[in-house]
Amino acid sequence: MASLAPYQGSLGQTRASHLLRRTCYRYTKQHVLQLASMNVDQAVNDLLVLKPLELDQPIAVDDPNTPANESTWLLPPGGTLDSSLEFPRRQRVIGWWLNEALEDKGIGHRMTFFFHQFLATNILTINHATFFDYLTLLRWGCLGNFKKLVTKMVADNTMLYYLNGHQNSKNAPNENFAREFFELFTIGKGPQIGPGDYTNYTEDDIVQASKVFTGWRAVTARTTLDPETGIPRGNATFSRHTVGSKTFSDKFQNTVIAGATNATEMYTELDALVNMVFAQPETARNFVRRIYRYFVHTNITQEIEDDIIEPLADSLRTNNYEIVPMLRKLFKSQHFYDMDDSTNADEIIGGLIRSPLELALQSISFFGITIPSPITENNKHYQTFYYSGVYERMLGLANLSLFYPPDVAGYAAYYQAPEFSRLWFSSTSIIARYKLSQMLLTGKRVIGGTASSNNSSIGIKLDIVPWVKNSGITQDPSNPYYLVKDLLDYLLPVEVDEERFNYFYDQVFLDGLPPGDWTYEWQNYLSTNNQTEVKIPLERLINHIMFSPEYQTF
Repeated sequence: MASLAPYQGSLGQTRASHLLRRTCYRYTKQHVLQLASMNVDQAVNDLLVLKPLELDQPIAVDDPNTPANESTWLLPPGGTLDSSLEFPRRQRVIGWWLNEALEDKGIGHRMTFFFHQFLATNILTINHATFFDYLTLLRWGCLGNFKKLVTKMVADNTMLYYLNGHQNSKNAPNENFAREFFELFTIGKGPQIGPGDYTNYTEDDIVQASKVFTGWRAVTARTTLDPETGIPRGNATFSRHTVGSKTFSDKFQNTVIAGATNATEMYTELDALVNMVFAQPETARNFVRRIYRYFVHTNITQEIEDDIIEPLADSLRTNNYEIVPMLRKLFKSQHFYDMDDSTNADEIIGGLIRSPLELALQSISFFGITIPSPITENNKHYQTFYYSGVYERMLGLANLSLFYPPDVAGYAAYYQAPEFSRLWFSSTSIIARYKLSQMLLTGKRVIGGTASSNNSSIGIKLDIVPWVKNSGITQDPSNPYYLVKDLLDYLLPVEVDEERFNYFYDQVFLDGLPPGDWTYEWQNYLSTNNQTEVKIPLERLINHIMFSPEYQTF
């Protein structure tokens, strides 16, 4: 039986690694060891906190692409957009978010990306600054109240344009946002029962909801601020709003929502719609299923539905859609650590394929690679490393066009049944995934351009020999057995069996030579600082580990 009963005792290394990989883009040995010594309450509480951003907005430094009279590359509220600068500024918003995700020791950015997938928009919708506001709103609400976040998303400037909410008025109805509000953002459609009749709502409900959403207008100058969050948003324009009551179907108990009589009451009317939808038990279930597939596993059996989804949905509703109590219950559970059955095979640990985002950022953070400074190496930080290196090659060529979801439903690997995370692997993405180790070890672009451009720097490089010497990954790097074992223990989600270990140890690392040869060469390196004979087997080992099927999962 799947169980939400809390796991008892210290987490230990394997379970701590699993928890950290699933909740955080920053994965380090030091953090694993810290969590491993904790009990599950302490470890989960450590991660379920919004770690302070290093900055509350992109770095205000001189940008070579910005006119001399401007001191920041984020368009200030009320500022005039220079379309010629939009592309470099967009690069910097993307690079800023990726850098914050890489440095985040908590769940904040993983949850922010979950909500970007859930409440999807596109960075091209308006401009870089309004998309920055959208990301800021997601972060503000990602560990808060789900109902409140969805309500505020109605007036988000990027969302208003992305789903045509800014065009929805009493004289020109547009049902696009209302349709996605039901189908994607809240209750879900469910199987179709008849013409215009779905399990959880009807086409008439979409029409009525679209009337509630009339009159919301974007303020692209970003001069209207939400009083609670301080984040720029759109506003309510009563002259464009459909007046009168809105009557919903029996799916919503034939609820009648009183019409607003002024702009202030438009907020009251919106709250009434949100409360009506969130009062339905299926809204909580739909949200929890999405959380489960994102953090735990893609296969929801009837047992999982009954023993995991339903009680977590009850917890969500009991806590008025506060997100943290439900997440805490899930991450503390025996089920999350696959400790609730007798099978020796882990279905959960190592049971998801890592997205290119986890693959890239967790690899970079594990090896402690130094990132170019955004202050002293601004262009190298944003353009060379984060945009050309990470965004274009590690993510884009691996089928994750970050912040450019191909569909209103987001990225297919998170929602498209039955493949789900297996969609990260395809004939077009597999090369980029397997070139990641080469990119890190050579510091070159490797793929995605001409032979000349592929030899260009990505702004970082993993110097594997000094890393093994200084990182503390193993207590005695001269001992080949423990060196290989420690690397496998931290880099792979599950412990490998003897045959698999011997493959990495004997065939890959030692290349059939006796263990004493490695010990001799390592000691020779320490005395002469000549890396040649130790660099080759170390790079061979790292490449093979990162090529392995186990490394592609988490």
